[in-house]
Amino acid sequence: MATVNLGRIKFVWQGAYNGATAYVADDVVSYNGSSYICILASTGNLPTNATYWQQMSSAGTNGTNGTDLGTTLTTQGDIVYRSASGLARLGAGTNGQVLTTAGAGANPSWSTVSSDYVLLATVNSTSGASSISIDGYFSATYKNYMLIGVVTDNGASGGWLQVRFLRSGSVVTSSNYSGSGASAYGGSSIASQSTTNDTFFRINQLGNSAERSSSFTMTIYNPLGTTKWKQVSYYGWGHDGNSVGIHGTAGGGALQDSTSAISGINFYDSNGSSSLQMDIKLYGIK
Repeated sequence: MATVNLGRIKFVWQGAYNGATAYVADDVVSYNGSSYICILASTGNLPTNATYWQQMSSAGTNGTNGTDLGTTLTTQGDIVYRSASGLARLGAGTNGQVLTTAGAGANPSWSTVSSDYVLLATVNSTSGASSISIDGYFSATYKNYMLIGVVTDNGASGGWLQVRFLRSGSVVTSSNYSGSGASAYGGSSIASQSTTNDTFFRINQLGNSAERSSSFTMTIYNPLGTTKWKQVSYYGWGHDGNSVGIHGTAGGGALQDSTSAISGINFYDSNGSSSLQMDIKLYGIK
């Protein structure tokens, strides 16, 4: 009469293959991601040896179509996508780029975000100066520019924030500026500056104590153009020396006698303070 081993009527899972273990028929092991069943007792024979083992399941590939992602993705930042022929690698883009798609039937790609209003430069002056410039950022990419500025310190001079243009990095000081504007406080108004042939134009008054700052916005029109006089418009707020407090100024200025391109803007204190500190941001507008 046949003898039945009640412990061998089902597969016996033995875990990962170990060359030092004695295996008998119906033992099942894992090896390199696949599983094998022992068909003949042995020790030290790899599961790939068909005399002693039969494969029960096969390890899949590291991809959906037979492509090994370990070789497809080679560099930190890589991503994988499905091309027309299979899995493919898209290398990392450059800093600030975004992933875009052209829709069905096209591969993804990296692209630079396009904006009509782009930050081009920041000036953060934290040590006193007699004048502060932002220069060299005008280009053919943008026709017009927006400048936002805050005077964080002026040595409490109580003067005016005055502006000149830069041409090829040099301050334009000739008497060819004109401007208009009004400064209001206490219900009255006064002229913010002379209206023609000055060596500067004014934006707003500076504080006469440490806690009084001033801020402004300025639009610069086509600074690289060579057919029109250079023109800006501005709106500023500042604190004068009066107890009323806020002193507001609105106006504009133009470089009248030249159509030459300008390269930047220069700011200084009318009272000649060498303690001027400013935060300035320049934006290009397409």
